[in-house]
Amino acid sequence: MRPVRTLLIYTGIVFLGGALLAPWLYWSAQSLTAQFPALQRLADNPFHRYVNRSLLALALIGLWPLLRGLGVRGWPDVGLVKPAGQWRKLAGGFAFGFASLACLAGVVLAVGARGVNTDVSAGRLVGKVLSAALTAAVVAVLEEVLFRGAIFGALRKTCRWPTALVISSALYALVHFLSKPQSPAEMNWASGLALLPTMLRGFVDFEQVVPGFFNLTLAGALLALGYQRTGNLFFSIGLHAGWIFWLKSYGLLTREAAGANVSFWGTSRLIDGWLALGVLSLALWLLSKRLPRAENTDAHSTR
Repeated sequence: MRPVRTLLIYTGIVFLGGALLAPWLYWSAQSLTAQFPALQRLADNPFHRYVNRSLLALALIGLWPLLRGLGVRGWPDVGLVKPAGQWRKLAGGFAFGFASLACLAGVVLAVGARGVNTDVSAGRLVGKVLSAALTAAVVAVLEEVLFRGAIFGALRKTCRWPTALVISSALYALVHFLSKPQSPAEMNWASGLALLPTMLRGFVDFEQVVPGFFNLTLAGALLALGYQRTGNLFFSIGLHAGWIFWLKSYGLLTREAAGANVSFWGTSRLIDGWLALGVLSLALWLLSKRLPRAENTDAHSTR
């Protein structure tokens, strides 16, 4: 049970520590703005963003200690093997992720639930594509190492891999399901702690939980299955990057259509509707049927 205990300690430090750190980051930004007015945009960010950034910072800082606590002695232990011979998996994952959301977006546009945004300038489009590509590359690597390499990898050492897949995927969905509450009227050292429960308020809204939370859990399951079947993270990183590229571009490339049923077709976030639940479920079925099993999969994962 040591991996589970280590993960619980890590989670507690990230959430509690991040909540306590956020007010100090907020005050620092306000102080810096007084000295450097050019940073006003940074200071104007709502407080929940400081909380999110604090959580992310502590998660990244604590990643290596977490891996060491889980018994990781090298990057191959979390699925990062030498890239030689792995580019086909990376490209295959990206193509699968890109195509799956492209099909979803295509259906939404075809039925008129959203329209093409023709007001986007060429310069803005190029900038958005480059930004999306950079975000996809960085976020895909970091999140796959944390959620699949570390968390899923640790859980499957203590329980059967399908159980580890469900738990790690639900945790992945939980982190990405945090809402964006209003900033507190007065800021004090405990404002971050007070904000954390309100960031989870989406769970009391049935229309957000179903299918939104389920869609994110399915996405986590697809990524974990990719790691389980291929034996390393390259396919999952490519899959994740393909999704992020679409998610970062879709809101700019499309616009709302009057009268569209967003609960079914989804909003500018693309994967928060019932149609996305069907597409992701189909993608999970296809991946389970067609992705070959790696011969060198961690023996603990087949328990």
